[in-house]
Amino acid sequence: MARTQSSPTRYVALLRAVNLAGRNQVSMAALREVFAHLGMAEPQTLLQSGNIVFGCPQRDAGELERILEAEVTRRLRVTTQSFVRSADEWQQIVSGNPFPAEAERDPGHLLVVVFKQPTTAAAVQELQAAITGREVVRGIGRHVYIVYPDGVGRSRLTNALIEKKLGTSGTGRNWNTVLKLQAIVSNR
Repeated sequence: MARTQSSPTRYVALLRAVNLAGRNQVSMAALREVFAHLGMAEPQTLLQSGNIVFGCPQRDAGELERILEAEVTRRLRVTTQSFVRSADEWQQIVSGNPFPAEAERDPGHLLVVVFKQPTTAAAVQELQAAITGREVVRGIGRHVYIVYPDGVGRSRLTNALIEKKLGTSGTGRNWNTVLKLQAIVSNR
């Protein structure tokens, strides 16, 4: 269905590190209320890990991130980062996957990590060189794809190492979640 002038732009927002090991507890119902209070259309959460799809007039993702972070802190008393992508950007993440075989065979061990600032090819190569295990990293721009063949929990490729090498903060979701979010953001 084609979007009309008055139809809101659809976005995916990912909150970092909520509902992990009893820390940064956020009710998804309360999160939807925050988005509704901000005037976001049809906020819909997925799982309990801070994934939300919503609509609003087209805006800069960085501006939306700042607004969401401030409002989540104010209303839910949780300080966390948010990462926003438009529906078109999310579609590019899905269609640009350099690991289609891994996505098919083992989607739980393929992660997409989205960032605040773009990465460079040199930084991604530096990250790959720093890996001591069998993980493989590909990508450039505001996201990378990482295959964790032995699982994320056992890996030494931590978020701290990723952020140090790439020079920007991020949050990751496994391929199953990426596709579920794609289905929601594409569904009108």
